[in-house]
Amino acid sequence: MGSRTVTRWQLWLDLTGRPGWQNMAIDQALLDRARGGERWLRLYRWSPHCLSFGRHEPALRRYDRSRIQDLGLDVVRRPTGGRAVWHAEELTYALALPGTALGGLREAYEEIHRMLISALHMLGVEAQLAAARRASGVDAGACFSSPAGGEIMVGGRKAVGSAQLREGGALLQHGSILLAGRQALVHALTIGSAAPDLAGPILQLDSGSPDPARVADAIATAASERWGGEWGRAGMPQCLVREAGRYQTRFRSPDWTWRG
Repeated sequence: MGSRTVTRWQLWLDLTGRPGWQNMAIDQALLDRARGGERWLRLYRWSPHCLSFGRHEPALRRYDRSRIQDLGLDVVRRPTGGRAVWHAEELTYALALPGTALGGLREAYEEIHRMLISALHMLGVEAQLAAARRASGVDAGACFSSPAGGEIMVGGRKAVGSAQLREGGALLQHGSILLAGRQALVHALTIGSAAPDLAGPILQLDSGSPDPARVADAIATAASERWGGEWGRAGMPQCLVREAGRYQTRFRSPDWTWRG
C-alpha cells in the first residue's frame, strides 16, 4: 500500500506586537509561501496600535488624514480588501494556504469563520455566523459598521472582521478578533456621516480584555482539531521576517496607504 500524504501546517504565535507595515509585509510573504504549497496560521498583535484600510478603500475621500496625523496614529493599507479597522484591543489571525485547500472564496471564508467559532465556544463565548446578506461596498465606512453574511456575531454585534485575497493560486485571509472595546475611533475619523459602530468584543469582562495568548491557544487547538494534519510551531522564523523585507517599501509608503 502507498503511503498517505500528511497535510503539514505551521503555527506562528507572534504575540509581542509589530508595526502595521511589518505585519502586512509578513502576511504578504506568507502568501508567497502558500504559493509553494505551505500552510500557515499566524496569530499576532499590533504595536503601536494601528488604523488599517482595505486594499480598494477610498481612504483620502473617506477618512480625515489631517486629524489622523495630528493624533499621531499609525496607519497602513492592507493587501486584502474590506474596510477600515482600528487594531488595538484585539488579536489578529492570518491564514495562508493553497487556494483550493478550503474550497472557493465563500466556502473558505465561512469555513475559517466556523473554525474561529469553535475556538470561541471553547472560551465560553456564544458566537454564531451572521445571516446571509449583500456585502457593503468599500465606500460604506468602517469594517465593523455592518456584518456581511458568514461573519461572526456575539450578542448581536460583529466580533470578527475578516478580508481575503487570492493571488497566484494561493489564499490569504486575515481578520481582527475584538477582545475589548469597539471601533468608535474609526467612526470619529470618518468624513461626513458614518454608519453606526456595530462592533462588540468577544467577552464582556469588568476586569479588562481576555488574555490574547489564551485566545490564540484556543484558535490553534480549534484549527488542528477541525483540519487535522501535522502542526509545527514556527517559533520566531527569522527567514520569513527577512522575506517580508521585500514588501516593506510598499506598506510603509504614504502613496500606497493614501491612494484612492
